[in-house]
Amino acid sequence: MDNPFSLEGKNIIVTGASSGIGRKCAMDCAAMGARVILIGRNEQRLQETMLQMVNDNHVLLSLDLTNIELMAQKVKEVVKEVGFIAGVINCAGVSSITPLKLIKETDMTAMIQSNIYSALFLTKEICRMGHYDKAGTSIIFLSSIMGLVGDNAKTMYSLTKGALQSACRSLAIELAPKKIRVNCVAPGAIMTPINANLPHMADPEKRAVLEAKHPLGLGETSDISNACIYLLSDAARWVTGQTIAVDGGYTAY
Repeated sequence: MDNPFSLEGKNIIVTGASSGIGRKCAMDCAAMGARVILIGRNEQRLQETMLQMVNDNHVLLSLDLTNIELMAQKVKEVVKEVGFIAGVINCAGVSSITPLKLIKETDMTAMIQSNIYSALFLTKEICRMGHYDKAGTSIIFLSSIMGLVGDNAKTMYSLTKGALQSACRSLAIELAPKKIRVNCVAPGAIMTPINANLPHMADPEKRAVLEAKHPLGLGETSDISNACIYLLSDAARWVTGQTIAVDGGYTAY
């Protein structure tokens, strides 16, 4: 019996591949047999990711995804080089803890561009005729449990992550005739090198409060990459329009 979770022969784009969850997704997709197109702003850190990946057929793109015109051009070039795209993991994005009284229009605009526009317009480009794999393509938006529940001073971030979940449902219906599936993965608190230095992680008391909200404890990047591999694979061929919370039980309360 063939392994339904295999990504052998698939071309997979991973954005935000220079660190954290995006880096782990790129590494694990490669381990499952995929050719990975790594996208991020920092070329050196993308190179560091590639050094940790099996095989040497991957493609690196140092690119700011909020530059929509340049992104569209680069996608066309990549498709010409590697062939149809069978999957995308949209990991690129930014976070913020900002009380309402301190929110600035420029901050809101920047977050919408990074967290929504970049993912939506990359998806639009992939879905053009001749870019996606007609045998089946999987689009994944990395959302957050903050798109499902509320928290103090997370208005801007929650707004963008909730928007991705709403877009996912509508896109799933619109793109189904093309055999393109669209889903969200909503992580809880994940231990990454960057997160470990944030106040709510670095401070022992605040971390204890956060851990108490996750019945299974804090997550690891592999918890998210495993969910993404499932959604990219043929094992999830009948799954679309869903938001899968990978949160150690946070949203079970």
